[in-house]
Amino acid sequence: MTTGIPGGTVLLERAEPTSALLHPAPGLPGAAAGAAPPVSTGNRVDGPRRWARRHRRRLVAVETALAAAIAAVVLLAREDDVQLGDVLLWAGLSLVVAWPALLAVTGAYEERSFGIGSDEFRRVSRAGLLLLAGLGFVSYAAQLDLSRALVVGAVPALALLTLVERYAARQALNRQRKQGRGVKRVVVVGRGGAVLQLVDRLQRTQHAGLQVVAACVTPDDRSRVARAAGLPVAGLDDVLEIARRVQADTIAVTSASETAAQYLRTLSWQLEGTGLELLVAPGLVEVAGPRLHIRPFDGLPLLSVEQPRFTGWRRVVKGALDRSVALAALLALSPVLAALALAVRLTSPGPVLYRQERVGLGGRHFTMLKFRSMVDGAHQQVAGLSDGNDADGLLFKIRHDPRVTPLGRHLRRFSLDELPQLVNVLRGTMSLVGPRPPLPAEVARYDSEVSRRLLVTPGLTGLWQISGRSDLPWEEAVRLDLRYVENWSLALDLQILWKTARAVVRASGAY
Repeated sequence: MTTGIPGGTVLLERAEPTSALLHPAPGLPGAAAGAAPPVSTGNRVDGPRRWARRHRRRLVAVETALAAAIAAVVLLAREDDVQLGDVLLWAGLSLVVAWPALLAVTGAYEERSFGIGSDEFRRVSRAGLLLLAGLGFVSYAAQLDLSRALVVGAVPALALLTLVERYAARQALNRQRKQGRGVKRVVVVGRGGAVLQLVDRLQRTQHAGLQVVAACVTPDDRSRVARAAGLPVAGLDDVLEIARRVQADTIAVTSASETAAQYLRTLSWQLEGTGLELLVAPGLVEVAGPRLHIRPFDGLPLLSVEQPRFTGWRRVVKGALDRSVALAALLALSPVLAALALAVRLTSPGPVLYRQERVGLGGRHFTMLKFRSMVDGAHQQVAGLSDGNDADGLLFKIRHDPRVTPLGRHLRRFSLDELPQLVNVLRGTMSLVGPRPPLPAEVARYDSEVSRRLLVTPGLTGLWQISGRSDLPWEEAVRLDLRYVENWSLALDLQILWKTARAVVRASGAY
């Protein structure tokens, strides 16, 4: 199962079969008159997988070299210890062999983990734990008395270096995918609306490595999908033919396909032996990660969706981490905060801090703090500027807002005006990571779906911050916030915090 496609789409991956091609059963959708016959795809399996093999070979080479480098450092550090010389030499050689082997065992070299989600990093971490446990066990069982530098220092260092190397490799792979290299060519199958939604998600997340090249829809939807998506469009019975024509290597079926269960089964039979990969989008587009499991019930595979958890020990850890980091940041940035406060005071009349009522966890109101970046009394001028609103939905944003002071433009560009919100985090009314804190007027117009944003504490940063900030349409901002609510985890928080720094430096969507 593959989860974690950016943008919230969850795809269930069907393993490629090795059996010979089965012809569709008479009377089923795939066997209708005029349906495209199974086609020979030649080297379709090898062609699109070539990038994965190259990527895998590079990873193996670099990670073997990292293991050799770590082993060499340990040997050089203990070269004066004659008694441990041979033991360390053999341990170092074993490290060079064992590290890539353990990465392979944990699945860190599987194509499905390349460039998507956090699963790749978890597998590397798991390999590090296995290596640490294995060395400790061998040292104790064989009474080798391995050096602490090897067991306690070298293995964690190797795992950390590998994680950094994997991140760099992922960035390189993402750049290639945005240029159209290292991607899977996808034909999307289903009803018109579901197809257009999935096409839009995949086109907006190019780094996921899925490039939509055609669509197969019902006859009534063909012209609409062709106009909206700008792609070759065929019927539901012509999947194999259109896949051959556009040289696709992946078929993605939406959950809203006509006669979904029967059609999907027949299509899977048709794809056997062709080398075409089959993906199914189950419709739970905002649910991903550890909440999804495939569970067989008496031979029937069902998708199990766990309930989201908004309480428990993870929330306690999140709250403690939020307050600890906020306190440390306030102490470390106190000179910067003082300088910014003085600059706001000297460059425009009015208070240093702007206080605004926002809605937090469970609908409770709180006062959010920011450095004032507009002229004093700016909130009273909103009515006269409503015609120039650049945002949609419930938001009010003006790209070139005349109320913003010259200093305020710089503060907003790099989100420096939001630093006082660390006080809100310290008080517990905000979190480091969470949905955008809404205004009471916005909450009053929420429907039941959007109201789910209030199930978690609003954040200083979030998925909206790293995905475009003020440039995001209202619906996209809501979707990202709901995605966070449905899939919150400590790992996701750390990932968002890491990406926030890059978003702030680039100043994308900040105004």
